Amino acid sequence: MAGPRQTPLTCSGHTRPVVDLSFSDITPFGYFLISACKDGKPMLRQGDTGDWVGTFEGHKGAVWGATLNKDATRAATGAADFTAKVWDAEKGEELQSFSHKHIVKSVDFSTDSHYLLTGSNEKLLRIYDLEKPEAEPKQFAGHTSNIKAVHFNRECNRVLSASDDKTLRVWDVNTCQEIHKIEVSSPPGSLELTSDGSIFTVTYGHYTAFYNAENFEKIKEIKAPAPVNTASLHPSKNFFVCGGEDFKMYKFDYFTGAEIESFKGHFGPVHCVRFSPDGELYASGSEDGTLRLWQTTVGTTYGLWKCVAPDIDCVDVISSGSSNTNSLVKVES
Repeated sequence: MAGPRQTPLTCSGHTRPVVDLSFSDITPFGYFLISACKDGKPMLRQGDTGDWVGTFEGHKGAVWGATLNKDATRAATGAADFTAKVWDAEKGEELQSFSHKHIVKSVDFSTDSHYLLTGSNEKLLRIYDLEKPEAEPKQFAGHTSNIKAVHFNRECNRVLSASDDKTLRVWDVNTCQEIHKIEVSSPPGSLELTSDGSIFTVTYGHYTAFYNAENFEKIKEIKAPAPVNTASLHPSKNFFVCGGEDFKMYKFDYFTGAEIESFKGHFGPVHCVRFSPDGELYASGSEDGTLRLWQTTVGTTYGLWKCVAPDIDCVDVISSGSSNTNSLVKVES
């Protein structure tokens, strides 16, 4: 007897491609999800259900990067209006705006939320002191093309960057100097650091590669059937998911590189994917303008997925997210 099929929750509300997303850590109110979209309206959602919480209004161009701090009290976004903005995630109010000279593609908070890291099409990284917003930011120069993604390491004494110049670079926060460079075969699509700070995950071409975050040595790379834009390693480090140009979501065994499963749910290339902090689901964003939430273990009761009779059939409650309307979908087993 076949197992239950994967039925993602579709979170509507955006009107253009969804290009970035980020989860908070688990808070007393659950965990939260923010999405960046070319419609210029980043959205905050309840992470386990996809239910819309609010929209951050203020950018005047496509939003390329979005992130939440660990306790989901602050959000940061980077956009085509040449600004990076910091928001009160509880009230939805804009707190700070930092001008750049080109499109801001990626943003990240330091662990203590005191600093904001940005990467832009200026080919520069900057670190802003959020407690001294008028102060000049630290600046990191060396990339020769647009910066695609940036990330603090866990200790926040280094930053990682990925660029269209086909390099990954590691920088010393104190000296603002490059301390390591990794060359890859094609422009990288995404950059992720595990929650324990031990491994960073990079996609380029058909490959997902994993690097030791301490010595920067490549651990392994695994080839997918189609070009991949994004990947996320499960908190257990036993498997990872990725998506790209063929509209599919793939799950691979981290140790063997074997494909475990694949699902086609989006109607356009997949631009971003991340696991939730508890590892129970992963979220993906696509050219089709939707966010989708996928179960890590299909057929379990979690969030809006209700497995009422696992030996016979399961019923999933699907949320449309921004409209907060639900419908029932039967999943045969």
